[in-house]
Amino acid sequence: MIVALLLGLLVGVVLGVVGGGGSIIAVPALVYGVGLGPAEAIPTSLLVVGVSSLAALIPRIRGSVNWPVVALVGAAGIPSSWGGAAVGSLLDPDLLMLAFAAIMVIAGIRMLSGTKESDGSCSTGPSRSFRTCAPKAVAVGLLVGFLTGLLGVGGGFLITPALTIFLGLRMKQAVGSSLAIIVINSAAGFSAHASGFSIDWSTTLAFAVPAVAGSLAAARLARRFRDKQVRLAFAILIFLVAAWVIGSTVTG
Repeated sequence: MIVALLLGLLVGVVLGVVGGGGSIIAVPALVYGVGLGPAEAIPTSLLVVGVSSLAALIPRIRGSVNWPVVALVGAAGIPSSWGGAAVGSLLDPDLLMLAFAAIMVIAGIRMLSGTKESDGSCSTGPSRSFRTCAPKAVAVGLLVGFLTGLLGVGGGFLITPALTIFLGLRMKQAVGSSLAIIVINSAAGFSAHASGFSIDWSTTLAFAVPAVAGSLAAARLARRFRDKQVRLAFAILIFLVAAWVIGSTVTG
């Protein structure tokens, strides 16, 4: 329980500061730190991260969320998350964890090398440049939704880079929008995994309560950070967790 409490707090802090990345800690933490199997860790992670993201979203609802983009990306992610869950049930758990690590490394590299700081076609919503923004937003939603169902992640560690790199949102707006999309994706992914799943409420609550508290506190603290600082910290976190997942999976 102590491990679950501490790791849950860490998940919440990460979500509150960078608008994502909680699941890249939650899934490995539940598997390697708490001892759950991937089949139990994935839906538990989705539940905890979804609730924590909702808590972190509350201080950002006004002015920091691009709701039209959230609607496009979130709607596209719902059916693809169900497809990802179906594919994930057919794959070896160790293969899933290694795929998880590979995607984290790619996302971290993109965050460091390709993030834009200028307004793009989606920066004020799809009404500004619908033909340019909408297809890209739907494509991002399909990809992230599939990975949400496949790997049991809310998608924030990919959504935040995708919103800045591909859709042209500035970092602060990307963080708020990412949290809203994570809530949608987590709910859809959890529904896809809920059949036949029995929740371990003691572990889930030990994770969820400090995660919610940490996300609320960190969301207020994050206002003091610059965009470049948030991106750098996010990328470093991704690389560290990817290395941990690879090492733990390879060594058994």
